[in-house]
Amino acid sequence: MRYLLRRLAFYLVAAWVAVTANFFIPRAVPGNAVQAIMSKFPGQLTPAAEQAIEAMLGVGKEGSLWHQYTTYLSNLVRFNFGVSVSQFPTPVSTVLGAALPYTLTLVGVATIIAFFLGTGLGVLAGWRAGGWLDRSLPSLMFVQAIPYFFLALLVVEVFAVTLGWFPAAGGFDGQNYSPGWNGGFISSVLDHAILPALTIVVTSVAGWMLQMRNVMVTTVGEDYVIAAQAKGLSDRRIIVTYAARNALLPQLQGFGLALGFVVSGALVMEIVFSYPGIGLLLVNAVQGTDYPLMQAIFLVITFAVLIANLIIDLILVLFDPRVRAREAN
Repeated sequence: MRYLLRRLAFYLVAAWVAVTANFFIPRAVPGNAVQAIMSKFPGQLTPAAEQAIEAMLGVGKEGSLWHQYTTYLSNLVRFNFGVSVSQFPTPVSTVLGAALPYTLTLVGVATIIAFFLGTGLGVLAGWRAGGWLDRSLPSLMFVQAIPYFFLALLVVEVFAVTLGWFPAAGGFDGQNYSPGWNGGFISSVLDHAILPALTIVVTSVAGWMLQMRNVMVTTVGEDYVIAAQAKGLSDRRIIVTYAARNALLPQLQGFGLALGFVVSGALVMEIVFSYPGIGLLLVNAVQGTDYPLMQAIFLVITFAVLIANLIIDLILVLFDPRVRAREAN
C-alpha cells in the first residue's frame, strides 16, 4: 500500500506540474496570443470579445496572476477548456470528443495487437534462441527502421491506388454515410482503418519482439527455469508459468507508456491518411493558432500517460512479488 501511495503522490505532483505549465503556455508564446486570435476575425470582434478571449486563455489584465490561476483550475475541474478558435464557436470539449474515439479505437487496438503479437513472437524467439524465428529478427528490425511516412505512402500506393482494395484517406465515407451506430457507418470506419492499423502494427511489432526476446533469453538461464526443466516439466508449462511470466514484467512497463501515448495518436499516420484523430487535430490546431485546443490536447495526452502508468503500477504490485517485498520492507 505504501508503494502505491508513493506512486500516486508522484503522479499527482506530475499532474499539477503539467497543469501549471499549461497555464503559462500562452504567456510563453512569442507575440500576443490574443491578438493572433483577433487577427483571424478582422473587424468582427468587439472589445468585449477581446476581454472574453483573454479570460478564456487566462491572460486577462483583470485580477492578479493568482486569481487567474485559480479561475483556470476551476474551469479545468468543470472540463471547461474554452472555445476552439479554428472551429469557432464550437467548444474545445466537443472538438476533442469528436476526435478521441477515432484515435482510441484505431491506435489503441493496433497498439494492443502489435504488443501481443510481438510479445508472443519474442517469447518463442527467446526460448529457441538461434532458431529460425530468432534469425528472422534482423529482417523485421529492418522493416521497423523504414521511415514511417515512407511505409505509409507505399501501403497507400499498393493497396489503395494500384489494387483499390481499401480507401486511401479519411475516417469514413462521408458522401454515403453519416456518423451513427449503424452497420454502414461502422463498416466504412473499419474499412478506412485497415491500412493505418496495418502500418502501425508492421512498424512496431519488431520492437516489442526484440525487447521480449532479450529479456526471455536472460530469464531462460535463471536457476528456477533450469530446475523446472530438470523436473521434466513440459516446455509449454515452463514457458507460460516460469519464463514468460517473469520476462513479461519489464514489457508491461513499456506497454503502459505506449498505451498512454495512444491518446496522442500516431501523428505521421494521421497526417498521411488524413485520419480524423487527435494527432491530425493537433497539427491543425498548431497551424490555426488555436491555443485553447492546443492546451486541451496537451493536458489530455499528459493525463493519459499518467493514468496508463498508474494502472501498470497496480498490475506490477499484483504480479511482481519483488515489488510487494519492497513494500513490506
